[in-house]
Amino acid sequence: MNPGGPPTPDKPDISVVYYHPGNTTSMFMNLRVADIQACYEEWRAKGAEFVTPPIDRGAEIRCYMRDPDGYLIEVGQSTGMLKGQRAAKRPRISQAELRAVCLH
Repeated sequence: MNPGGPPTPDKPDISVVYYHPGNTTSMFMNLRVADIQACYEEWRAKGAEFVTPPIDRGAEIRCYMRDPDGYLIEVGQSTGMLKGQRAAKRPRISQAELRAVCLH
């Protein structure tokens, strides 16, 4: 759960607050994906409306999109939490698995 806060670089005109109509929100869904750039490009090509492209925030790369009803959805890829692990030991995901994750 996010307690709220002011605009950030990846949602520059949106504050998370108690609900008021306009450029504020009191909640949003948060999706984690394996490859945010691939998802961003694929979903955008299919008509998804993003607030900004993915932005690297250190521990994660994220962006926000709106569903057809205007609800905010955060799409992110964790990065900082993986520090300290050797890349060779990270689980690998196939292109087919990645496509399945991005499509669901």
